[in-house]
Amino acid sequence: MADTDTNTNVSMARLLFGMPTQQKLALIIAVASTVALLAGLFLWGSTPDYRVLYANLTERDGGSVIESLQQQNIPYKFSEGGTLMVPADKVHELRLQMAAKGLPKGGTVGFELMENQKFGTSQFLEQVNYQRALEGELARSVETMAPVASARVHLAIPKPTVFAREQQKPGASVVLSLHAGRTLDATQVSAIVHLISSSVSNMPSQAVTVVDQSGTLLSSARDNASELLMDATQIKYVRQIEMDYVKRIEDILMPLTGMQNVRAQVTASLDFAQSEQTAETYRPNQAPNQASVRSLQTQETLNGTGGAGGVPGALSNQPPVPATAPITSPAGAAAGLGATASNAHKELTTNYEVDRTIQHTKLPAGAIKRLSVAVVVNNPSRTDKDGKVTSRPYTEAEIAQLTALVKETIGFDAKRGDSLNLLNSAFNSDAPQEAVAEIPMWKQPDNIALAKDVLKYLLIPGGIGFLLLGVIRPAFRTVVAQSAAQEEALAAQYSQVAHHGGNAAGQYAAQQATNSYDDNLQLAKQLAKDDPKIVATVVKQWVNKDE
Repeated sequence: MADTDTNTNVSMARLLFGMPTQQKLALIIAVASTVALLAGLFLWGSTPDYRVLYANLTERDGGSVIESLQQQNIPYKFSEGGTLMVPADKVHELRLQMAAKGLPKGGTVGFELMENQKFGTSQFLEQVNYQRALEGELARSVETMAPVASARVHLAIPKPTVFAREQQKPGASVVLSLHAGRTLDATQVSAIVHLISSSVSNMPSQAVTVVDQSGTLLSSARDNASELLMDATQIKYVRQIEMDYVKRIEDILMPLTGMQNVRAQVTASLDFAQSEQTAETYRPNQAPNQASVRSLQTQETLNGTGGAGGVPGALSNQPPVPATAPITSPAGAAAGLGATASNAHKELTTNYEVDRTIQHTKLPAGAIKRLSVAVVVNNPSRTDKDGKVTSRPYTEAEIAQLTALVKETIGFDAKRGDSLNLLNSAFNSDAPQEAVAEIPMWKQPDNIALAKDVLKYLLIPGGIGFLLLGVIRPAFRTVVAQSAAQEEALAAQYSQVAHHGGNAAGQYAAQQATNSYDDNLQLAKQLAKDDPKIVATVVKQWVNKDE
């Protein structure tokens, strides 16, 4: 067995060395291509799928993240735009690890700036650091919105003053960098404005300006058209009210008509105008004993003449003796004192509180002005004993009952102008139903990923098989066939030499059949030296054959 393998190897070596130069070159190119293709397929199959770890990293954060990845021996690569990519199976794990280390910190600083305050820092520097920290925190909050890639916030906070007239309101400017193909609607811009204004004391929402990366002013229509920003909210509120009424109608009728046998549509007209009313009402005068006294005023006037009485003389000019009678004397006592009254006037004024009512009413926005309801009910079906399904329309009494149920459900008000139309008709069962569009299998993300993995693992054995069966094997077959043809030609020539030249030529032909080209050449030279007659005979035979 060993001799057979050795002879085979020797034969292959002689075969390779005996091939022409072009065949050797083609075989070398085929083998090199095979090795290169196998190496490329192996590298491609062993290369992991890279996904984005972080995008738009700053230089400081990028260096810190790369240093952490190098310490863990995790491969990484950069793409255009400063995007850092790592193997797909390590993205979530690395994000959690980086978050635990506080990376990336971002281009803005937050309140962590206040943690490194040095002793002896001036009040001005403390205020500047506080404003920088507040701006950074607000920028980070705005960046949490999905359409926003990055944000910068500039605050204009005036110095506090004790004079009320000189106090100024703070303001803010926000510059947004949005993701490609993303925009902000009016509601999102309003949310950013109120977020900034609510985070700074005494900042009005009108003092916040929002601009995107292309220089478009996003908060222009907010100052004098605040009602326009509520259009989306109003429409959503109207749709919610209409769907609520539709659900009420279907819930009350389905137990009677069956599933899929009732359709309802409601159109609601709402009043979003905000109004306030103030009323002052006066009631008729009430009885004096039931009213509250506001003020009481009494005025008394005495008109008349009087003089001193008694016996003229010294006694009349003496001062009066101390009084021995009470101060308040009964009526008519003035006459005894010597004074007389000719006229007395007395006035009494009483003011009562006025009975009035002041009522201040603020009407809510979104009140229902009118409802328009349309209901379609399918004919009821019956199944007889034989299993045959029949249908009939509702009677007028049944339609009246259904109409009454719908009116009670929606709170029908004829004074408000509500309208209701209930129609009984057979539904068209042949109407094509809208089919839900399904995603083709070849577009589903899971199938695409599976196809990539299968293709990756099939290309390597497929490439190897193609090279072995399609390139190398045919090349060897061609070489072996050519070598066999050459050996057969040499064997035929040497058989002729053996026929004319004896046993020596036969031995030479047999030996030539198993030797390579170089060995045969050496043997031919040696034969010409040892026995020139054989060579002459072969040449003579060739000449005679050509003639």
